[in-house]
Amino acid sequence: MSNGLFGAIRISASGLRGQRLKMDVVARNLANAETTQTSEGTPYRRQRAVFEEMLGSKVKTHETLLGREEDSRMARTHPAHMLETVGRSEVPPGGIQSEVTVTEDASEFRVVYDPGHPDADEGGYVLMPNVNPISEMVDMITASRAYEANVSAVQSSKDMFSDALKI
Repeated sequence: MSNGLFGAIRISASGLRGQRLKMDVVARNLANAETTQTSEGTPYRRQRAVFEEMLGSKVKTHETLLGREEDSRMARTHPAHMLETVGRSEVPPGGIQSEVTVTEDASEFRVVYDPGHPDADEGGYVLMPNVNPISEMVDMITASRAYEANVSAVQSSKDMFSDALKI
């Protein structure tokens, strides 16, 4: 029973941790958007927060539950319907969680012509970080909204617990 009461909060807490890490990574990228020399001697390389679902194969797919071709087609096009058919026993006790890892973006550095820059080569070109401030701001807004949604889910869970205790 405690898993049922606190499972939703655990799931939202996992989302809160992941989105906070994503906001930290975006802030680091924005802070280093003009850093042309790191300790390795190269420009700063953009970092990305990568979310990996940990539920994976622990939930049976809709196809294996029903075993019919037309239902498996529906499961592929309607994932929400697939999760409705999964019994409570197939979901792990900790609920659906995500693991967030930070990886470097392998895209090329920007090349800017700036002969007066201290890091310019003989031709006057400078290698700049592969950070695009506009896409970083979009990532920040997305992470912020996801964070707010998880906070709202925790608050809704707390309200439901409170209402259940009043019964």
